[in-house]
Amino acid sequence: MPDVRLASPQGKWIMLTTVLGSSMVLLDSTVVNVALPRIGRDLDADLAVLQWTVNAYTLTLAGLILLGGSLGDRLGRRKVFVVGVVWFAAASLLCGIAPSSGVLVAARALQGVGGALLTPGSLALIQASFHPDDRGRAVGLWSGFGGIGAAVGPFVGGWLVDGPGWRWVFLLNVPLALLCAPIAVRHVPESADSRAHGRFDVLGAFLGALALALVTYALIEARSGTVLVVSAAVAGLAAAVAFVYVEKRRPDPMMPLDIFDSRQFTAVNLVTLCVYAAFAGFFFFAALQLQVAVGYSALAAGTALLPTTALMLLLSARSGELGARIGPRIPLTAGPLLSAAGMLLMLRVGPGSSYVADVLPALLVLGLGMVTLVAPLTATVLGSVDTARAGLASGINNAAARAAGLISVAALPLVIGMGEQSYRSATAFDQAFGRAMVVCAGVLVVGAGVAFATVRRLPPDCRSPECRTHGSILAPPLEGERARRRLA
Repeated sequence: MPDVRLASPQGKWIMLTTVLGSSMVLLDSTVVNVALPRIGRDLDADLAVLQWTVNAYTLTLAGLILLGGSLGDRLGRRKVFVVGVVWFAAASLLCGIAPSSGVLVAARALQGVGGALLTPGSLALIQASFHPDDRGRAVGLWSGFGGIGAAVGPFVGGWLVDGPGWRWVFLLNVPLALLCAPIAVRHVPESADSRAHGRFDVLGAFLGALALALVTYALIEARSGTVLVVSAAVAGLAAAVAFVYVEKRRPDPMMPLDIFDSRQFTAVNLVTLCVYAAFAGFFFFAALQLQVAVGYSALAAGTALLPTTALMLLLSARSGELGARIGPRIPLTAGPLLSAAGMLLMLRVGPGSSYVADVLPALLVLGLGMVTLVAPLTATVLGSVDTARAGLASGINNAAARAAGLISVAALPLVIGMGEQSYRSATAFDQAFGRAMVVCAGVLVVGAGVAFATVRRLPPDCRSPECRTHGSILAPPLEGERARRRLA
């Protein structure tokens, strides 16, 4: 049984290294959007390159995050975590020195692989290391500090872009990794799951990532209408069918399909797809709109977006408590509708708009909508499956959110008829932004309708999420397998 106490020197070192590791990923998920206009200008890139700069990272992270957790359980959580940290830092260095857009996109894909190794590992290390009496508080601290990292990410990113340059958005990860990895090797105990057995589902992970990659490519390049694009779309759908076939037949699949036998679990994942597709589209376009159309600096744009994450940090725990009292149906219906209202208020944001009168009210309404829905969504995911599968359910839900964001960033410019060079023109981009906000709001309304029609009250003995305080805006927070608490 793990016996490290949170107040001990070793406990503090464990908290430091896990927070540093997860913060690297959270920072990178939020700061890059702010840097996109400068990246496009310096590399003379069109809109497709900006989409791939975001999506190459999300693609490998979403496709491999479940496999990354399994690798840690089998091979050693500390070992895989340290490999992930070093891998992430090396890929970040390559991003920072990338001489061309092609190298940058490839390096971003490698970054996502590192993120898939260290993201589940940071939480798993906490749960495997701390005494059961301290584990809940340790997880709470981990999620809270991670949320703070996500909150300051756009501010730090904007400051770096306006100061030493966008490359330092990536290079910042290198000193963090140089601090994180040695602490982990010296102070974090190694652990593995003795119950884990069977072969790794490498084929399932490959097919899942391949399907996402091909569909994403087809959506981003669809304007060309070439045979290659059509072939990629067909091949992507075929890879998705093959993924389902493989996962059905494997004895130890990466994503056991029988978990979707729970109607509640399936329903809440449909809601997840809708809301996080809208959120990813919003934050991709909003960071560009504030700089291209409104004229903000990168620092001002990053700072302007802070209210949404700040509200998540301040109110997510209370939202979870409210959801536990009244059930998830109302929050999962009202939250998307509030968020949709916030996005429609963003239609007032354009050249000459005021931050206090136009931008801030929209972000506050959007943030309140996010606060209302995220904690109850996570609780519903965990409450819809057996306790022993809570970690798996959370991982699937997290991957679904990231996949939704991936497809959203790829498809939204196509859906609204946005040109390859539109982000260089304030007028053209402002018009595209307005259409994008209407589409994102519509997707949120669909999510609200799905929640109202399908989500039901949770069992009375359902436990609330351990990650009560968080600031994650592009995916729900990962929750670990809480069966260990009962076995300890």
